[in-house]
Amino acid sequence: MAEDNQTPAASSANDSRLSGDSNAASQNKEGNRRNPRHDHRKPGKGRTEKGRGEWGRGKGDKRKQNDEFKEFKRRKLNKNGDNDTSNNPFSKDEIAAEERRPKKKVAVMIGYAGTGYKGMQVNGNEKTIEADLFKAFVAASAISKANADDPKKSSLVRCARTDKGVHAAGNVISLKLIIEDEDIVEKINAELPEQIRVWGIQRTNNAFSCYQTCDSRWYEYLMPSYCLLPPHPESFMGQKLVELAKEHGVEDDLAAKMADVKDFWTEVEEKEIKPILARLDPETRAAVLEKVHVQDDEEMAARKAAEKETDNTEPAEEKPATEAPAGEAMDQTPDTEAQQPGVVLESHKPKNRELGPVDFALRDIKAAYMAAKRRYRVSTERLNRLQEALNMYKGTRNFHNYTVQKSYFDASAKRHIKSFVVNPKPIIIGDTEWLSLKVHGQSFMMHQIRKMVGLASLIVRCGTPMERMKESYQNQKMAIPKAPGLGLLLERPVFENYNRKATESLGKEGIDFDKYEDKIQAFKDKHIYTRIFSVEEKDNTFHMFFNQIDQFKTNHFLWLTAGGMKAAEIAKDTTGEKVQQDVDKELGDEDEEDPEGGEG
Repeated sequence: MAEDNQTPAASSANDSRLSGDSNAASQNKEGNRRNPRHDHRKPGKGRTEKGRGEWGRGKGDKRKQNDEFKEFKRRKLNKNGDNDTSNNPFSKDEIAAEERRPKKKVAVMIGYAGTGYKGMQVNGNEKTIEADLFKAFVAASAISKANADDPKKSSLVRCARTDKGVHAAGNVISLKLIIEDEDIVEKINAELPEQIRVWGIQRTNNAFSCYQTCDSRWYEYLMPSYCLLPPHPESFMGQKLVELAKEHGVEDDLAAKMADVKDFWTEVEEKEIKPILARLDPETRAAVLEKVHVQDDEEMAARKAAEKETDNTEPAEEKPATEAPAGEAMDQTPDTEAQQPGVVLESHKPKNRELGPVDFALRDIKAAYMAAKRRYRVSTERLNRLQEALNMYKGTRNFHNYTVQKSYFDASAKRHIKSFVVNPKPIIIGDTEWLSLKVHGQSFMMHQIRKMVGLASLIVRCGTPMERMKESYQNQKMAIPKAPGLGLLLERPVFENYNRKATESLGKEGIDFDKYEDKIQAFKDKHIYTRIFSVEEKDNTFHMFFNQIDQFKTNHFLWLTAGGMKAAEIAKDTTGEKVQQDVDKELGDEDEEDPEGGEG
């Protein structure tokens, strides 16, 4: 999500006065029909020219303009041109009978598992975190019946807009709430599904905006260590790495970078794959060898359909959470066949035909490869190389290649990364070794973190020169795949400057997640980490992602080889549109229309 903290749009009240009383009244009457994206247009009859400074201030907050435009499209008008209040679940009599109670500006500290949700922000009738939170506020009487139809009436602002499916151990929203009841947090949580929790509510000054006062954000990304294994030598990418290394005379350099895993695939072939092939008749064996390292279009289509179905699945309405000791849930594993040792993966049934000997053999071979990957344990050398790659993100960089629909010349593509660190001590869950990466930055754009993880992982697994990371910041298009959203979670936002001001001059407490650390850790273990681990065990999400990259028989990702950007052959045209369309199609970004849509 692009977070351009600039001055809010200037009021048009002066323009209304200058154009006369009758015209001002007309503007007020038509105010609901004003498209906020037209504010930058030249003034027409009855308006006045703005000075350069005033115009610059008025156009500034891009996030605010996008929010207003979405609200403009969403808002319904009745026949008189007024706002349609029919969305309010309460009758006029119920609203009139409710006792009026004072509202206070507050910061609400929350956590959630994003599975089944279409992201953080309210978006029409979509299932979002904010939509469920708002309903809970109303049900707990923290928001009055009169304001139950629109979050904007309560001045709701979110600190970080996470993408669909992305989790958050800590996030903040600011709004006006009725907080007279001492047990208001418990009342709100009682109305929420178990995968959304309110940690605490902190009173702030009336001018507080969690979006504008947030100094930085911490994110965590979890991934299996087998993501750092090199491509299989028989895959398209595996062959190209060797071929172009020979062509450019860097075979020894590539071999040195792969020294710690040089025997991995050879041993898997000898111990796991050859026994399966030996059981087949010559004709079946030949057919299997022809298909085993080729991308299965039917399987890929089935995977994408399953992902879409998962995205559209609403989260279960569970009972309020009961606290569990930290770490307890991480040892629990769902009772599914896919997690039992030795059970082979199910094979996607091809259209218009029954499964045959080739399909069953491919199923067994793919299961053997998957089991071998899960047994892999990363070396210190490989972890050090990953850390070397992550270090190259530190500082202020032009991340135009790490999001959608941003050019090199877009100033908002420049972001500041404070740190990016991989935990040197992996953890073992079931048969799989997991790595934890934590990034601390001022702000992030849509898909930025996932593409940062994707690039760093690919650099390590392919033995790519680190200079390629510097090239990603330059004025050229680089196709960077975004790592699976499954492993990403917002750890927490940071409010250092506001907290200092709150305690020193406002006489209020700061926004501090530390006081809820035990509850947050238990929630992460039970609702976030367990979801990540179990989904990966069931769907092999990370394997499918890297396998897809390895099998792409195009030049889009050949910048990973010794051939560099020239080998990728991503030609430029005068507009850049065709390049963007081709690359987006390969990366699965072709349906992304709103780069302001969410962080991560």
